[in-house]
Amino acid sequence: MKKRISQKKAQAAMEFLMTYGWALLVVLIAIGALAFFGVLNPSRFLPNSCTLAPGFACTDFKADASGGNVEIVLQNGLGESLNNVRLELDKGSGAGNCATLHTFSPSSYTFSDGGSTLFTLNCGLTPSLQGTKLKADLIITYTVGSGTTALTHSKVGQLVTGIEA
Repeated sequence: MKKRISQKKAQAAMEFLMTYGWALLVVLIAIGALAFFGVLNPSRFLPNSCTLAPGFACTDFKADASGGNVEIVLQNGLGESLNNVRLELDKGSGAGNCATLHTFSPSSYTFSDGGSTLFTLNCGLTPSLQGTKLKADLIITYTVGSGTTALTHSKVGQLVTGIEA
């Protein structure tokens, strides 16, 4: 009698798996296809953002696939004029870095308090990247004051933006 009950349970379990196993298999194949074609790629849903350390503000930014550059407008809100300002974009290991096409020096330019400056970073973006997201660290280095007592500071932020045509 006990053997018969366990056979019935085994048969019921097997029928359940055969009935609903096909549906489960179809769902798994559909999820796999969506992941393969990039529909489930979470980076597509990240909002565009540019964040830096307190004292700096990204007022506008753009990644341009046709020109290969990333353009960022920064505003200095540190309360002091800055010299030797350099902005870099670190796209991560193996992806290459972007550096400013120009570096400001004390004799030619001072990033004054409250002032805004357009930084153009040569990143080598290609048209094939259009429509994808760029997520990278922003590294700004600068000195406050000039002469032998000027110290170099470095701040890190993050840029997430879609690559435009």
